Amino acid sequence: MKNETQATGSAINPAMPVSRIASVDVYRGFVMLLMMAEVLRLSDVAEALPDSAFWQTIAFHQSHVPWVWLSLHDMIQPSFTFLVGVVLPYSIASRKNKGASFENILRHTVKRSVILILLGIFLRSMHSKQTYWTFEDTLTQIGLGYTFLVIISLYSRKVQIGALIFILFSYWLAFALYPLPGAAFDYAAAGVPANWEHNLSGFAAHWNKNTNFAWAFDQWFMNLFPRENPFLFNAGGYSTLSFIPTLGTMVLGLLAGNVLNSSITSKDKLRSFVVTGIVLILIGIVLHVSGINPVVKRIWTPAWTIFSGGICFLFLAFFYRLLDMPDRKVSVFALMVIGTNSIAAYVIADGGMRGLINDSLFIHLGQNFDQVFGPAYATLVSGGLVLFFEWLILYWMYREKIFIKI
Repeated sequence: MKNETQATGSAINPAMPVSRIASVDVYRGFVMLLMMAEVLRLSDVAEALPDSAFWQTIAFHQSHVPWVWLSLHDMIQPSFTFLVGVVLPYSIASRKNKGASFENILRHTVKRSVILILLGIFLRSMHSKQTYWTFEDTLTQIGLGYTFLVIISLYSRKVQIGALIFILFSYWLAFALYPLPGAAFDYAAAGVPANWEHNLSGFAAHWNKNTNFAWAFDQWFMNLFPRENPFLFNAGGYSTLSFIPTLGTMVLGLLAGNVLNSSITSKDKLRSFVVTGIVLILIGIVLHVSGINPVVKRIWTPAWTIFSGGICFLFLAFFYRLLDMPDRKVSVFALMVIGTNSIAAYVIADGGMRGLINDSLFIHLGQNFDQVFGPAYATLVSGGLVLFFEWLILYWMYREKIFIKI
């Protein structure tokens, strides 16, 4: 669809469609670039160069950790989710200024939620023989919680914080009360070795992979849909119910968006982001180290919501200081192009466009064009060109003012 984007703040580039908050767009662009850069397949380079500490480190941060703690790549989904909450106060204010009633806002919200859920399912089903009903990816998780987020946003800050605490505590309690597996439990049937090195012990074992409350729910819920084979477990440990604490991440973003949209000074906004980020990170660490709740992204534990939310606040503070403070105007145009069209970037990176570009490169440049720097760097050559052409598509959309909005 061809449309001018909505005004949301101060511009840093005269070519931008309408004034926006630069830090939000660039942060979103940075996150989407991390996702799009998966095409570089840095793990292949690291595997070819096993003695290089540099490539081992870079590859680690382009992959997800097996269970606890995080890599940079693990911050893609919480950042994208956090930013949904950040921009919501502007979206709601715009609709209210246009005379939208609560019923209009709710109708639009439900429609958007359904589209996000279906789009996520569609993208996951592209290489399946039938519809692959799954609800753990970024778009469906956001879609499942988005309507609740909008309703929460219509209340006071005190209510929003109360809702956040209730969401996280209730989710923690559900896992804490779910019984631990007994001695006769068949770990192999749950896709987890009984002696898996990442299994947690003690009270924290309530959040182990595929032996927890969310896994038990999915064993019932996922089998309500037509499937090629009965659902037994998710190989990565991901779960549908993660949308509940993911909603918590969006509420944290909402609280940040309220600050960003307030009349306090830029310095006070920056200070608020930094202090909040540090406090949340410390709380997350304490919850993990004490054994009360581990930091696990794959099942989006409450400690993960808090810990990763703190990192999101610090990322926002960094980009806000870099781009939106009165004394600092830095242009990051390449990221702006991606960030202003994040849904298009997501679909291009996660859909069939990437494969089409990659196949075309080998057809027109030859089957060995990616060997120019040697076999170890082949994926950097082919992936780098794919990434470049993906960006060119987004740049063309930017120039033509084509912005995909849901």
